[in-house]
Amino acid sequence: MYNILLTDDEQIMIDSLRFIIKKSFPSQVELYSAISGTEALEIAAKHPVDIIFMDINMPGLNGLETLKYIAQSRPDTVIIILSAFDQFQYAQEALNLGAYKYLTKPVNRNTVVETVHGAMQLVDKKRGQLAGEEELHKKLDLVSPMVESDFIYSAVFGTDKDVSEYFSYFDISDCCWCLCCMEIPRIETKNQYEVYTTLRGILTAKSQCIIGSFMRNRIVVFFSFPVDILNRGGGYKEAKELLTDLYRQLSIHICPGIRAGVSALETDMANTNAAYNKSLEVLESVPAAGGILFAEESREKAGQKTSCGEIAEKIFGRIRSGDPAMLAPLVKSYCAALAAQFGGDMDKIKNSLFELLVNARNITTEVDNAWRDEAFDNAFSVLRSENDMARLEFFVQSRCSECAAAVLRISSQQENPIISKATEFISAHLAEDISLERMAQEVNVSPFYLSKLFKEEKNENYISYLTGMRMEKARALLKNPRASIKEVSAAVGYNDQNYFSRTFRNKFGMTPTEFRDAAKK
Repeated sequence: MYNILLTDDEQIMIDSLRFIIKKSFPSQVELYSAISGTEALEIAAKHPVDIIFMDINMPGLNGLETLKYIAQSRPDTVIIILSAFDQFQYAQEALNLGAYKYLTKPVNRNTVVETVHGAMQLVDKKRGQLAGEEELHKKLDLVSPMVESDFIYSAVFGTDKDVSEYFSYFDISDCCWCLCCMEIPRIETKNQYEVYTTLRGILTAKSQCIIGSFMRNRIVVFFSFPVDILNRGGGYKEAKELLTDLYRQLSIHICPGIRAGVSALETDMANTNAAYNKSLEVLESVPAAGGILFAEESREKAGQKTSCGEIAEKIFGRIRSGDPAMLAPLVKSYCAALAAQFGGDMDKIKNSLFELLVNARNITTEVDNAWRDEAFDNAFSVLRSENDMARLEFFVQSRCSECAAAVLRISSQQENPIISKATEFISAHLAEDISLERMAQEVNVSPFYLSKLFKEEKNENYISYLTGMRMEKARALLKNPRASIKEVSAAVGYNDQNYFSRTFRNKFGMTPTEFRDAAKK
């Protein structure tokens, strides 16, 4: 179907065009008409016009002025100029506006038919390009985050995969790079997807980067730069300025208090695991109030002594994020700092270690109240009887690693935030038509990806889950004798009462009426 707008201040011209187009293209067009430029703008604002016939010489807002406005708001519209003036000036201005044809009055039938046919072909071509671009974007929106997460996982955890194989997919070559580990405060399952989307939009708009998935409240980003940045005098400075600017944008659009640690610039992809650990190490030096710190700055601060309390906070941060990496050196540093602070007084050292373990356990039980570890129950007696610092250090490090592992395990069992948002929407809108396509729009993913997530998270497809939710609500509503079967059917999204009854019987083995009778008894 093609929407065509006929604009001319002479009604006889509009009627002639309408007659020719309707007769030549039956059931293919939806025709609109306007006798002024202002009226044409109103119609174009309300309806997706594909083709416009526009008379140049009209009172008030003339045709060319009208087309300037339409071309700005609907650049894909095919423009056909009508004029009684066969002058180069008008034709040239029309062409500058992107007009498809410039026809001089009077226009014969064959010319109109030929022009409309050509305009329709142009509309089809534009629609095909747009559909192709939309489909490509949908595929990329679905695939790219998964491939990026796979790359980050392979890079930072040192799997056997050759991470350089990913570069052809991301169109990255001859680059230097760094890894950035970010910690987002106050992030929860329900807002994780929204935060990820905002973060991704900000970072990809101004940099070439690969973004991992959230690991609780932390996310790893691979930033790449042209390799010649190292040959320029301020190479590291340029990268630092860009990442600092991105950090400010994230703080404004997501939340203040974000902490970020950045590794040094590298060229060898074999160093990704070491760079990840370095970014984590740098992150631990970022103040609790937030900020971004770079490896070069971290080296400058390396000679400064760190207090026991600061080291303890770094240990707790590792546990909260479910990341046991670097816990061993942190506990080692903590024990050394205690020994220096208390001058070898073992009682004071043991008291501090016990307090550290109590806080570590409390962090874990905040995530899961049912979590228990027998080793913690005996922690006090172990610390009291042991005087070897190496054994004490190993005992504390083991307990902290167990806490971090427990937090990671618990967080990995939480429901995907996309599915959580979808199921909440379903529960609140059961009476509405919630197709897979509409649901996908609500959670900002493709229908294919949403269907895949339902199979993975719920072990059933989307329609089966939706039907099950509707039937469970119907069963609850039927227990109210005042609600008619028709009312219950409408309340759970079924306009056809007979179809609702068949679906209910397939689910529960009895009709709604039989269920209600059984419930009474």
